Amino acid sequence: MDSTSIQNGILFSIAQAIGAPEQALRLLISILIGYPIALFNCFYLRHKSAIVKHVFFTITGFSIGFFNFGWDIGHSFGCVLVQYLLIKILSGTKMCVALSFTFHMTYLLLGYYQTGTDTYDIKWSMPHCVLTLRLIGLCLDYYDGRKKPDQLNAHQKKMALVQTPTFLEMCGHVYFPGGFLVGPQFSMKRYIDFANNVYDKESGDIMQCIRPGLIRAALGFFYLALYQVASNFISDSVITSESFYEHTFIIRVILVGLWAKISLYKYISCWLLTEGVCTMSGLTYNGKDDKGKHLWNGCANVKLRVFENATRFGHLIQSFNINTNAWVAEYIYKRLRFLGNRSLSQAIALFFLAAWHGLHFGYYVCFFMELIVMLFEKDMELLVAKNPAIHRVFNNPTLAPVRWVVGKLYVFCFMGYCLAPFTFFSDFWSIYGSLYYMGFVFFLGWRFVAPLILPRLVPRSPRSEVTSEPIVDGSEHPKKKQ
Repeated sequence: MDSTSIQNGILFSIAQAIGAPEQALRLLISILIGYPIALFNCFYLRHKSAIVKHVFFTITGFSIGFFNFGWDIGHSFGCVLVQYLLIKILSGTKMCVALSFTFHMTYLLLGYYQTGTDTYDIKWSMPHCVLTLRLIGLCLDYYDGRKKPDQLNAHQKKMALVQTPTFLEMCGHVYFPGGFLVGPQFSMKRYIDFANNVYDKESGDIMQCIRPGLIRAALGFFYLALYQVASNFISDSVITSESFYEHTFIIRVILVGLWAKISLYKYISCWLLTEGVCTMSGLTYNGKDDKGKHLWNGCANVKLRVFENATRFGHLIQSFNINTNAWVAEYIYKRLRFLGNRSLSQAIALFFLAAWHGLHFGYYVCFFMELIVMLFEKDMELLVAKNPAIHRVFNNPTLAPVRWVVGKLYVFCFMGYCLAPFTFFSDFWSIYGSLYYMGFVFFLGWRFVAPLILPRLVPRSPRSEVTSEPIVDGSEHPKKKQ
């Protein structure tokens, strides 16, 4: 029996003992391996040349990928090589951007088609979706670096790549152990500054990153333990079991709401643990706050206080998978400004997010639900802001506890409805039926009655240019003046 068989046997036995899939155990081990790598970087590589760091991160990250996916890790290496050749041959041109976007998204979708099953599987296509955004973003940043500064917005000026990245730099960026498997997303500019000790100089001592990194790691373990314990009582199998449909409607709503909350803890734990690796490496330095305290939240992917206290779905979007939302806002949504239609830009951005996640129909239903839910919440914000009577009631301090309870119930009741297609792909229709399609009835129903109700409740005001926050997290994307 060879060493690989022995290793697989041991991992399988451990996975069986803890009640987790073997691939999930491999993923967790791979994330935790990032911590000694991060400490090695802080203690031994922090003053080494950038080239040494690129080589180290490339070798360690590639090895972690091989541990999880074997020779399928070659898919990522091939795509990095193609991106490098596109930049070298076509430089920072629109043609380079178009070919880069087309190639990487097509490759990802073909990967989903090849590896896809009726369940969520941890295969090479999982980290490849992270790589896809990273390489497309790199190409756009290099494209921005060829423009004049007055043609760029604040984010583009900050991320623009003036110099052509080397192949080694691209490999270090892609295979960085703290972000290769499940994110977080971070730009090539951030990685280059980190490798060149810019953050070490700005912070005075990059060793300060260890404590905040450990805090995020501890939170990650807490949420992982919470998920493991709670999922023993309410798991995917509970929601899809025959006994689920024997409960009353109210109990079904409660069970789906609890299931959704617990399911999200799985993602939160992974993001916190990977963020801890990035932080302990020194990659996440983010300047100082108003009190002069150094910040290490440059790669934060979840805002726990906002998430746990969410009273509307806008809070969930602002606090959950932050870096991916920010990426879509900057690299998709805002760059569609030429369309002159905010709603169309939002729809395209959410369709891109659905396609980026996979080919399963459930992803598209999930992001369609996000679209109509956020449109509903924007209408409610308009009512509160523009109707004097509603404004007075809503902002009455004595009603604050009532608003909080109603908001929590609203999020709790509909969160599971919105998440079910994302998890169950095509089997979510039976769950929707058990809930009497209440999400469609409520939010789509509002789209039909809103044109009748809003004009009566919102006073008419002089026509002016319309601005609004996008559904994906980011800054304003105004319509063109008519």
